[in-house]
Amino acid sequence: MSNVAIITARGGSKRIPRKNIRPFLGKPIISYVINAVVQSGLFTEVMVSTDDEEIAAIAQDFGASVPFLRSTETADDFATTADVLTEVLRQYEQQNQTFDYACCLYPTAPFITSDLLRQAFSTLTEKKFDTVYPVQRFGFPIQRAVFLRDQKVNWVNPEHALTRSQDLEPTYHDAGQFYFVNVASFQQSHRLITGNSGGIIISELAAHDIDTEDDWQVAEFKYKMNHAGQSKS
Repeated sequence: MSNVAIITARGGSKRIPRKNIRPFLGKPIISYVINAVVQSGLFTEVMVSTDDEEIAAIAQDFGASVPFLRSTETADDFATTADVLTEVLRQYEQQNQTFDYACCLYPTAPFITSDLLRQAFSTLTEKKFDTVYPVQRFGFPIQRAVFLRDQKVNWVNPEHALTRSQDLEPTYHDAGQFYFVNVASFQQSHRLITGNSGGIIISELAAHDIDTEDDWQVAEFKYKMNHAGQSKS
């Protein structure tokens, strides 16, 4: 069985410049993801897909390979993660190298752990899913969500206007960390999320989407909370 980890790290981040290699608590943020992937012991190949020479050099310093650079077509603002994954797998095939499973990871997800990756892979193979990825529970039932139009409130689901929160089924959202995929299934559908995808529930403290400077500070705070005391043990 052959597995590849593909960390997607283009150079043209707009909202936070050089986001993918910016220091996060003293180390390039991409290094946390590389370390988790390597420590998981799941992968025969750990690579970074980038169009940026500086990102490539830093990735290699922390133990990832950069066997080829990303094309301009998949390095713009409109390319999807599935586009990047398709391109990487095709480039490996041109080098006569194929994989049974692939894990596509985001470089600004420092909360990823080797244990979570192993759990995802176990779920993917045992349940025979096409894809497995981390999810987080919504803090409030989305069945009781409202629209606000011209300051007027309207229920999204009027039938639940009087339903108690505790009586509603929990709902979840993509945590934005990684997608572990069956390569054969992905190459058939070209979709990361299919009708046969599985989710691994993680806590609110185990991920944070980083789009702004405030997000960055909150993520660092969460990370320090999660790892408090570890350096002393």
